[in-house]
Amino acid sequence: MPMTFKIHFPVVLALLFLVHSETAIARQVQEFKIGYLEISDDIRYEEKRAYARIRVKPHNRPYAGAELAIGQSRIPGRAMGMKFEMVRAEAENANELIVQIRRMKAKLNIQFYLIDADSDVLSTIAAETAGMGIQVFNISSYANQLRGPECQEHLMHTIPSHAMLTDALAQFLVFKKWRNVLLLKGEDIPDVEFAAAFVRSAKRYGLSISESHNFKPGNDPRHRDKNNVALMTSGSDADVVFVADTEGEFGRYVPYQTNAPLLVLGTEGLQATAWHWAWERHGAPQLNQRFEKRAKRRMQGPDWAAWAAIRSIIESVIRTGSTEFRTVENYLRSHQLNLDAYKGAAVSFRPWDNQLRQPILLHTYNAIIDRAPIRGFLHQTENMDTLGDDIGDKRCKFANTN
Repeated sequence: MPMTFKIHFPVVLALLFLVHSETAIARQVQEFKIGYLEISDDIRYEEKRAYARIRVKPHNRPYAGAELAIGQSRIPGRAMGMKFEMVRAEAENANELIVQIRRMKAKLNIQFYLIDADSDVLSTIAAETAGMGIQVFNISSYANQLRGPECQEHLMHTIPSHAMLTDALAQFLVFKKWRNVLLLKGEDIPDVEFAAAFVRSAKRYGLSISESHNFKPGNDPRHRDKNNVALMTSGSDADVVFVADTEGEFGRYVPYQTNAPLLVLGTEGLQATAWHWAWERHGAPQLNQRFEKRAKRRMQGPDWAAWAAIRSIIESVIRTGSTEFRTVENYLRSHQLNLDAYKGAAVSFRPWDNQLRQPILLHTYNAIIDRAPIRGFLHQTENMDTLGDDIGDKRCKFANTN
Protein backbone atom coordinates (compact mmCIF):
# COMPACT_ATOMS: atom_id res chain seq x y z
CA MET A 1 0.00 0.00 0.00
CA PRO A 2 1.43 3.42 -0.90
CA MET A 3 2.36 5.66 1.99
CA THR A 4 0.33 8.81 2.52
CA PHE A 5 1.27 12.04 4.30
CA LYS A 6 -1.10 14.36 6.02
CA ILE A 7 0.01 17.96 5.59
CA HIS A 8 -0.91 20.41 8.31
CA PHE A 9 -1.28 23.88 6.85
CA PRO A 10 -0.13 25.75 10.04
CA VAL A 11 3.08 23.72 10.08
CA VAL A 12 3.78 24.65 6.47
CA LEU A 13 3.24 28.31 7.29
CA ALA A 14 5.61 28.10 10.25
CA LEU A 15 8.32 26.46 8.14
CA LEU A 16 7.92 29.04 5.41
CA PHE A 17 8.12 31.82 8.00
CA LEU A 18 11.28 30.31 9.50
CA VAL A 19 12.99 30.03 6.12
CA HIS A 20 11.93 33.57 5.24
CA SER A 21 13.18 34.90 8.59
CA GLU A 22 16.60 33.20 8.27
CA THR A 23 16.93 34.55 4.74
CA ALA A 24 16.04 38.03 5.94
CA ILE A 25 18.55 37.80 8.79
CA ALA A 26 21.22 36.66 6.35
CA ARG A 27 20.48 39.66 4.20
CA GLN A 28 20.67 41.95 7.21
CA VAL A 29 24.09 40.76 8.44
CA GLN A 30 26.39 43.75 8.62
CA GLU A 31 30.04 43.33 7.74
CA PHE A 32 32.76 45.05 9.76
CA LYS A 33 36.15 44.90 8.10
CA ILE A 34 39.53 45.41 9.77
CA GLY A 35 42.72 46.00 7.79
CA TYR A 36 45.90 44.01 8.38
CA LEU A 37 49.08 45.40 6.80
CA GLU A 38 52.64 44.10 6.69
CA ILE A 39 55.96 44.59 4.91
CA SER A 40 56.49 41.87 2.31
CA ASP A 41 60.25 41.45 2.83
CA ASP A 42 60.47 42.48 6.47
CA ILE A 43 64.02 41.68 7.54
CA ARG A 44 62.81 40.97 11.06
CA TYR A 45 61.36 37.70 9.77
CA GLU A 46 64.43 36.48 7.95
CA GLU A 47 65.70 33.22 9.34
CA LYS A 48 68.61 34.05 11.63
CA ARG A 49 70.78 30.99 11.86
CA ALA A 50 74.09 30.61 13.60
CA TYR A 51 76.91 28.33 12.57
CA ALA A 52 75.77 24.75 11.83
CA ARG A 53 72.29 26.00 10.83
CA ILE A 54 70.96 26.24 14.38
CA ARG A 55 67.87 28.42 14.62
CA VAL A 56 68.64 31.08 17.21
CA LYS A 57 65.39 33.00 17.68
CA PRO A 58 61.95 32.22 16.26
CA HIS A 59 60.76 34.67 13.60
CA ASN A 60 57.06 34.24 12.94
CA ARG A 61 54.62 36.79 11.61
CA PRO A 62 51.78 37.45 14.09
CA TYR A 63 48.91 37.17 11.60
CA ALA A 64 47.77 33.91 13.19
CA GLY A 65 46.95 35.78 16.41
CA ALA A 66 44.67 38.16 14.54
CA GLU A 67 43.04 35.23 12.74
CA LEU A 68 42.32 33.55 16.07
CA ALA A 69 40.57 36.66 17.40
CA ILE A 70 38.45 36.94 14.25
CA GLY A 71 37.45 33.30 14.65
CA GLN A 72 36.44 33.89 18.28
CA SER A 73 34.19 36.77 17.16
CA ARG A 74 31.80 34.60 15.15
CA ILE A 75 29.39 33.67 17.94
CA PRO A 76 28.99 37.16 19.49
CA GLY A 77 28.97 38.62 15.99
CA ARG A 78 26.17 36.30 14.90
CA ALA A 79 24.14 37.31 17.95
CA MET A 80 24.46 40.95 16.85
CA GLY A 81 23.79 40.24 13.19
CA MET A 82 27.40 41.15 12.36
CA LYS A 83 30.29 39.51 10.58
CA PHE A 84 33.84 40.57 11.42
CA GLU A 85 36.42 40.14 8.69
CA MET A 86 40.07 40.96 8.05
CA VAL A 87 41.47 42.31 4.81
CA ARG A 88 45.17 41.51 4.52
CA ALA A 89 47.61 43.47 2.35
CA GLU A 90 51.35 43.82 2.02
CA ALA A 91 53.81 46.19 0.40
CA GLU A 92 57.54 46.73 0.12
CA ASN A 93 57.75 49.99 2.09
CA ALA A 94 55.88 52.50 4.22
CA ASN A 95 54.73 54.69 1.32
CA GLU A 96 53.18 51.74 -0.49
CA LEU A 97 51.39 50.69 2.69
CA ILE A 98 49.97 54.21 2.97
CA VAL A 99 48.60 53.82 -0.57
CA GLN A 100 46.99 50.54 0.54
CA ILE A 101 45.40 52.25 3.55
CA ARG A 102 43.93 55.01 1.40
CA ARG A 103 42.59 52.48 -1.09
CA MET A 104 41.07 50.27 1.62
CA LYS A 105 39.46 53.23 3.34
CA ALA A 106 38.00 54.64 0.11
CA LYS A 107 36.74 51.38 -1.37
CA LEU A 108 35.97 49.25 1.69
CA ASN A 109 35.41 51.94 4.35
CA ILE A 110 38.02 50.31 6.61
CA GLN A 111 38.96 52.59 9.50
CA PHE A 112 40.81 50.24 11.88
CA TYR A 113 44.19 48.78 10.89
CA LEU A 114 46.71 46.41 12.45
CA ILE A 115 50.24 47.04 11.20
CA ASP A 116 53.07 44.55 11.52
CA ALA A 117 56.18 46.64 10.80
CA ASP A 118 59.28 48.07 12.41
CA SER A 119 59.41 51.44 14.16
CA ASP A 120 60.62 53.41 11.12
CA VAL A 121 57.76 52.17 8.95
CA LEU A 122 55.20 52.72 11.70
CA SER A 123 56.45 56.22 12.40
CA THR A 124 56.15 57.18 8.72
CA ILE A 125 52.68 55.67 8.37
CA ALA A 126 51.42 57.30 11.55
CA ALA A 127 52.71 60.72 10.54
CA GLU A 128 51.26 60.53 7.01
CA THR A 129 47.83 59.22 8.05
CA ALA A 130 47.16 61.72 10.85
CA GLY A 131 43.76 63.33 10.36
CA MET A 132 42.48 60.59 8.02
CA GLY A 133 39.86 59.37 10.47
CA ILE A 134 41.47 55.98 11.06
CA GLN A 135 42.92 54.05 14.00
CA VAL A 136 46.26 52.24 13.64
CA PHE A 137 47.49 49.46 15.94
CA ASN A 138 51.17 48.64 16.46
CA ILE A 139 51.38 44.90 17.10
CA SER A 140 55.11 44.15 16.81
CA SER A 141 57.40 47.11 17.52
CA TYR A 142 58.72 47.54 21.07
CA ALA A 143 60.48 50.85 20.29
CA ASN A 144 60.07 53.42 23.06
CA GLN A 145 60.13 56.36 20.63
CA LEU A 146 56.76 55.32 19.15
CA ARG A 147 55.25 56.01 22.58
CA GLY A 148 57.29 59.21 22.96
CA PRO A 149 58.73 61.67 20.44
CA GLU A 150 57.23 59.83 17.44
CA CYS A 151 53.80 59.14 18.90
CA GLN A 152 50.58 60.00 17.10
CA GLU A 153 47.11 60.37 18.55
CA HIS A 154 45.68 57.64 16.29
CA LEU A 155 48.54 55.15 16.87
CA MET A 156 47.72 52.53 19.52
CA HIS A 157 50.09 49.88 20.92
CA THR A 158 49.09 46.40 22.06
CA ILE A 159 52.68 45.10 22.10
CA PRO A 160 54.51 46.32 25.23
CA SER A 161 57.34 48.81 24.93
CA HIS A 162 60.96 48.06 25.72
CA ALA A 163 60.50 50.23 28.82
CA MET A 164 57.66 48.04 30.08
CA LEU A 165 59.74 44.89 29.64
CA THR A 166 62.83 46.28 31.35
CA ASP A 167 60.75 47.83 34.15
CA ALA A 168 59.30 44.39 34.82
CA LEU A 169 62.79 42.88 35.05
CA ALA A 170 64.02 45.74 37.23
CA GLN A 171 61.11 45.26 39.65
CA PHE A 172 62.00 41.59 39.95
CA LEU A 173 65.64 42.41 40.72
CA VAL A 174 64.63 44.91 43.40
CA PHE A 175 62.24 42.38 44.91
CA LYS A 176 65.03 39.78 45.07
CA LYS A 177 67.53 42.37 46.36
CA TRP A 178 69.88 41.75 43.43
CA ARG A 179 70.81 45.39 42.88
CA ASN A 180 74.24 45.30 41.22
CA VAL A 181 74.10 44.61 37.49
CA LEU A 182 76.73 44.00 34.84
CA LEU A 183 75.43 45.02 31.38
CA LEU A 184 76.47 43.22 28.18
CA LYS A 185 75.02 44.55 24.93
CA GLY A 186 75.30 44.00 21.21
CA GLU A 187 75.97 46.71 18.68
CA ASP A 188 72.82 46.34 16.54
CA ILE A 189 70.21 49.09 16.88
CA PRO A 190 67.61 46.88 18.66
CA ASP A 191 70.29 45.81 21.15
CA VAL A 192 71.29 49.42 21.83
CA GLU A 193 67.63 50.42 22.29
CA PHE A 194 66.91 47.55 24.66
CA ALA A 195 70.05 48.30 26.70
CA ALA A 196 69.09 51.99 26.90
CA ALA A 197 65.65 51.00 28.16
CA PHE A 198 67.24 48.95 30.93
CA VAL A 199 69.54 51.83 31.91
CA ARG A 200 66.39 53.96 32.27
CA SER A 201 64.70 51.24 34.36
CA ALA A 202 67.76 50.80 36.57
CA LYS A 203 67.76 54.50 37.35
CA ARG A 204 64.02 54.48 37.98
CA TYR A 205 64.19 51.60 40.46
CA GLY A 206 67.52 52.31 42.11
CA LEU A 207 69.63 49.56 40.58
CA SER A 208 73.36 50.00 40.09
CA ILE A 209 74.99 49.16 36.75
CA SER A 210 78.53 48.44 37.90
CA GLU A 211 79.97 47.82 34.44
CA SER A 212 78.86 47.97 30.81
CA HIS A 213 80.50 46.18 27.89
CA ASN A 214 79.78 45.98 24.17
CA PHE A 215 79.90 42.49 22.74
CA LYS A 216 81.36 42.07 19.25
CA PRO A 217 80.80 38.55 17.88
CA GLY A 218 83.57 36.92 15.87
CA ASN A 219 86.97 35.26 16.14
CA ASP A 220 89.15 38.29 15.48
CA PRO A 221 91.90 38.19 18.17
CA ARG A 222 91.93 41.99 18.18
CA HIS A 223 88.42 41.87 19.63
CA ARG A 224 89.18 39.22 22.23
CA ASP A 225 88.24 41.56 25.05
CA LYS A 226 84.88 42.21 23.37
CA ASN A 227 83.77 38.64 22.81
CA ASN A 228 85.11 36.72 25.78
CA VAL A 229 82.46 36.47 28.49
CA ALA A 230 84.91 35.33 31.17
CA LEU A 231 87.14 38.34 30.53
CA MET A 232 84.24 40.80 30.50
CA THR A 233 82.94 39.50 33.81
CA SER A 234 86.31 39.08 35.52
CA GLY A 235 86.61 40.96 38.79
CA SER A 236 82.96 42.04 38.75
CA ASP A 237 81.03 42.43 42.01
CA ALA A 238 77.67 42.21 40.16
CA ASP A 239 74.77 40.06 41.34
CA VAL A 240 73.44 39.44 37.83
CA VAL A 241 74.31 39.94 34.16
CA PHE A 242 71.83 41.78 31.96
CA VAL A 243 72.17 40.77 28.30
CA ALA A 244 70.85 42.92 25.45
CA ASP A 245 71.06 40.70 22.38
CA THR A 246 67.71 40.61 20.61
CA GLU A 247 68.83 38.15 17.91
CA GLY A 248 70.61 35.78 20.23
CA GLU A 249 73.93 35.97 18.41
CA PHE A 250 76.08 35.96 21.55
CA GLY A 251 73.66 35.92 24.48
CA ARG A 252 73.18 32.16 24.43
CA TYR A 253 76.86 31.77 25.33
CA VAL A 254 76.68 33.95 28.46
CA PRO A 255 75.11 31.51 30.98
CA TYR A 256 77.79 29.32 32.63
CA GLN A 257 80.59 31.26 30.88
CA THR A 258 80.84 34.10 33.40
CA ASN A 259 83.96 34.28 35.58
CA ALA A 260 81.84 34.11 38.74
CA PRO A 261 78.53 32.25 39.21
CA LEU A 262 76.13 34.96 38.00
CA LEU A 263 72.46 34.78 37.07
CA VAL A 264 71.54 36.00 33.57
CA LEU A 265 68.51 37.97 32.45
CA GLY A 266 67.39 40.27 29.63
CA THR A 267 67.28 38.51 26.27
CA GLU A 268 68.65 35.29 27.79
CA GLY A 269 67.92 33.48 31.05
CA LEU A 270 65.06 35.30 32.74
CA GLN A 271 63.16 37.24 30.06
CA ALA A 272 60.12 39.53 29.94
CA THR A 273 57.39 39.21 27.34
CA ALA A 274 53.75 39.91 26.57
CA TRP A 275 52.96 36.21 26.27
CA HIS A 276 54.53 32.79 26.77
CA TRP A 277 53.21 29.30 26.12
CA ALA A 278 54.06 28.20 29.69
CA TRP A 279 51.55 30.64 31.28
CA GLU A 280 48.97 28.34 32.91
CA ARG A 281 46.51 30.63 34.70
CA HIS A 282 43.42 32.71 33.95
CA GLY A 283 42.29 30.67 30.93
CA ALA A 284 45.69 30.84 29.21
CA PRO A 285 45.88 27.08 28.44
CA GLN A 286 42.66 27.32 26.41
CA LEU A 287 43.98 30.30 24.44
CA ASN A 288 47.28 28.53 23.83
CA GLN A 289 45.54 25.36 22.67
CA ARG A 290 43.31 27.24 20.23
CA PHE A 291 46.29 29.10 18.82
CA GLU A 292 48.45 25.99 18.46
CA LYS A 293 45.63 24.15 16.72
CA ARG A 294 45.32 26.98 14.18
CA ALA A 295 48.95 28.02 13.71
CA LYS A 296 50.76 24.70 14.35
CA ARG A 297 53.21 26.48 16.64
CA ARG A 298 53.30 28.11 20.08
CA MET A 299 51.92 31.57 20.74
CA GLN A 300 54.41 34.41 21.19
CA GLY A 301 54.23 38.05 22.30
CA PRO A 302 53.40 39.62 18.89
CA ASP A 303 50.77 36.91 18.26
CA TRP A 304 49.11 37.87 21.51
CA ALA A 305 49.37 41.58 20.61
CA ALA A 306 47.63 40.99 17.27
CA TRP A 307 44.94 38.95 19.04
CA ALA A 308 44.48 41.70 21.65
CA ALA A 309 44.20 44.43 19.01
CA ILE A 310 41.41 42.60 17.17
CA ARG A 311 39.68 41.73 20.43
CA SER A 312 39.77 45.35 21.63
CA ILE A 313 38.18 46.58 18.39
CA ILE A 314 35.48 43.91 18.37
CA GLU A 315 34.79 44.38 22.08
CA SER A 316 34.24 48.11 21.46
CA VAL A 317 31.84 47.42 18.59
CA ILE A 318 29.86 44.87 20.60
CA ARG A 319 29.68 46.96 23.78
CA THR A 320 28.55 50.10 21.96
CA GLY A 321 26.30 48.26 19.52
CA SER A 322 27.65 50.59 16.86
CA THR A 323 29.96 50.53 13.85
CA GLU A 324 30.24 54.31 13.69
CA PHE A 325 33.94 55.20 13.87
CA ARG A 326 33.84 57.89 16.56
CA THR A 327 31.56 55.84 18.82
CA VAL A 328 33.82 52.79 18.61
CA GLU A 329 37.00 54.86 18.96
CA ASN A 330 35.71 56.73 22.03
CA TYR A 331 34.83 53.48 23.78
CA LEU A 332 38.18 51.95 22.78
CA ARG A 333 40.03 54.83 24.43
CA SER A 334 37.84 55.05 27.51
CA HIS A 335 38.13 53.50 30.96
CA GLN A 336 35.04 51.46 30.06
CA LEU A 337 37.16 49.11 27.97
CA ASN A 338 38.11 46.25 30.26
CA LEU A 339 39.43 43.58 27.95
CA ASP A 340 39.99 40.09 29.33
CA ALA A 341 43.62 39.54 28.33
CA TYR A 342 43.99 36.04 29.86
CA LYS A 343 46.71 37.44 32.12
CA GLY A 344 44.73 37.96 35.30
CA ALA A 345 43.81 41.63 34.89
CA ALA A 346 41.42 43.51 32.65
CA VAL A 347 43.41 45.79 30.35
CA SER A 348 42.81 49.20 28.78
CA PHE A 349 44.76 51.86 26.89
CA ARG A 350 46.70 54.64 28.60
CA PRO A 351 45.37 58.00 27.43
CA TRP A 352 48.79 59.70 27.56
CA ASP A 353 50.59 57.43 25.06
CA ASN A 354 47.98 54.95 23.72
CA GLN A 355 49.87 51.98 25.20
CA LEU A 356 47.81 48.98 26.29
CA ARG A 357 48.53 48.60 30.00
CA GLN A 358 49.05 44.92 30.75
CA PRO A 359 50.83 42.47 33.05
CA ILE A 360 54.25 41.32 31.83
CA LEU A 361 55.28 37.66 32.11
CA LEU A 362 58.78 36.85 33.39
CA HIS A 363 59.93 33.48 32.11
CA THR A 364 62.78 31.11 31.43
CA TYR A 365 62.70 29.02 28.28
CA ASN A 366 60.09 26.65 29.73
CA ALA A 367 58.51 28.18 32.84
CA ILE A 368 56.85 31.35 34.13
CA ILE A 369 58.81 32.64 37.11
CA ASP A 370 56.68 35.68 38.02
CA ARG A 371 54.27 38.26 36.66
CA ALA A 372 54.82 42.02 36.82
CA PRO A 373 53.88 44.37 38.33
CA ILE A 374 55.70 42.52 41.08
CA ARG A 375 53.90 42.50 44.41
CA GLY A 376 54.77 45.55 46.46
CA PHE A 377 55.15 47.91 43.49
CA LEU A 378 52.17 50.20 43.82
CA HIS A 379 50.74 53.11 41.86
CA GLN A 380 48.31 55.79 43.02
CA THR A 381 45.64 54.74 40.50
CA GLU A 382 46.68 51.62 38.55
CA ASN A 383 49.56 49.30 39.48
CA MET A 384 50.12 48.31 35.85
CA ASP A 385 51.21 51.90 35.25
CA THR A 386 54.41 51.15 37.17
CA LEU A 387 55.51 49.50 33.90
CA GLY A 388 56.63 51.88 31.16
CA ASP A 389 55.95 55.60 30.90
CA ASP A 390 53.62 57.04 33.51
CA ILE A 391 51.43 60.10 33.06
CA GLY A 392 54.06 62.33 34.66
CA ASP A 393 56.73 61.39 32.12
CA LYS A 394 54.91 63.36 29.37
CA ARG A 395 57.05 62.07 26.53
CA CYS A 396 54.20 61.91 24.01
CA LYS A 397 53.44 65.23 22.34
CA PHE A 398 49.66 64.89 21.95
CA ALA A 399 49.43 64.54 25.77
CA ASN A 400 45.90 63.15 25.85
CA THR A 401 45.32 62.71 29.57
CA ASN A 402 41.54 62.98 29.70
